[in-house]
Amino acid sequence: MTVVYEDLGDEAEGAVPIRRVRFSINGKKMVAEVEPRLLLSHLIRRGLGLTGTHMGCDTTNCGACTVQVDGRPVKSCTMLAVQVDGREITTVEGLAMEGAGGPG
Repeated sequence: MTVVYEDLGDEAEGAVPIRRVRFSINGKKMVAEVEPRLLLSHLIRRGLGLTGTHMGCDTTNCGACTVQVDGRPVKSCTMLAVQVDGREITTVEGLAMEGAGGPG
């Protein structure tokens, strides 16, 4: 993820809030540095390139963005990426690996 902001010299340091998030996705441990407002669905699709999690309705009604967080279904368009710190995420790609006898 790329963050661009106006260069204000030393004043700009710390101006863009970034949080380090450690999580596991589909059995793989990861670390991400994200803005606190980033949605989990955007982290999954744009940050990790896992496109099985879809952004469907933008109203939380359709469920196309559903993933498992610690084994429970969650609409990733309603959860912030910082909320998965220390948690296990399983996407549709991870479920497919489990069904094929892969890790999981």
